[in-house]
Amino acid sequence: MAPEEATWAATRQKLAEITELVPQADGLPDAGIGPTGRPRHPGARHPLPRVMAIANQKGGVGKTTTAVNLGAGLAELGYRVLVVDLDPQGNASTGLGVNARNLEASVYDVILHDVPMEDVIEPTTLRNLFVVPATIDLAGAEIELVPAFSRELRLRRAVESVADDYDFVIIDCPPSLGLLTVNGLAAASEVVVPIQCEYYALEGLGQLLRNVNLVQTNLNPRLEVSTIVLTMYDARTRLAEQVVGEVRQHFGDRVCRNVVPRTVRLSEAPSFGQPIIVFDPSSRGAIAYRELAKEVSGGAAQRVG
Repeated sequence: MAPEEATWAATRQKLAEITELVPQADGLPDAGIGPTGRPRHPGARHPLPRVMAIANQKGGVGKTTTAVNLGAGLAELGYRVLVVDLDPQGNASTGLGVNARNLEASVYDVILHDVPMEDVIEPTTLRNLFVVPATIDLAGAEIELVPAFSRELRLRRAVESVADDYDFVIIDCPPSLGLLTVNGLAAASEVVVPIQCEYYALEGLGQLLRNVNLVQTNLNPRLEVSTIVLTMYDARTRLAEQVVGEVRQHFGDRVCRNVVPRTVRLSEAPSFGQPIIVFDPSSRGAIAYRELAKEVSGGAAQRVG
């Protein structure tokens, strides 16, 4: 067997093993047909408000980029969206134009000091889009949470207090499987997994899904992996096409039809504190995230004005 064939045989085996780990929520209706006449994405079965944790402990897969730009795309569609930055690096906050040095309180104070979430919500330059920012203080939260009472459910209680004011709550989890990510998973009803269109994309995915299963079993029975987003797609490479095909074959309709391309403009936008649809509205990245937002929302009617 040629080296490349052996590599892909191993990848297919890994995907087959991982597929069995994907948790599903019972009792939800069929997603039905969308406004375009195509079947809605399965995630659209979830009623509003939808609380989505964007998680993948492998760094550099487009997790924060997806949190910021999917949120912006949904806000542009008229949905009221709250992005919760749960990553100590605070990239979702800076990517939405929030300067951590000007903050009196952050998500750290919500989780550790029981500050009401509504008191730390910041507006963004985009109508309907709001953010609960993170600061470097959050880096110590993993240790500080260890002796805390009901430590895995701190974020859930905070999110529940504001969820009815929004159509979508998007939680940007850190690239780890620690207590902060467990808080994000316990607070959500859906997990959105960004997968980079490269060979190493599946590394660690099995462990993430095992953790999702543990959270579903012990803390949050309604949790399911509803959505897989393929990111950093480079149409010039055969490898990217192979990854897309293999992931679609194994995960089925959970994988979004719309794929996010690898573009320079997407990587430049955060340094200007803007989502891609504001920074460069006509770019390939902006078009991709607009279409992704339509697909994820399934055309659901807005609940809040």
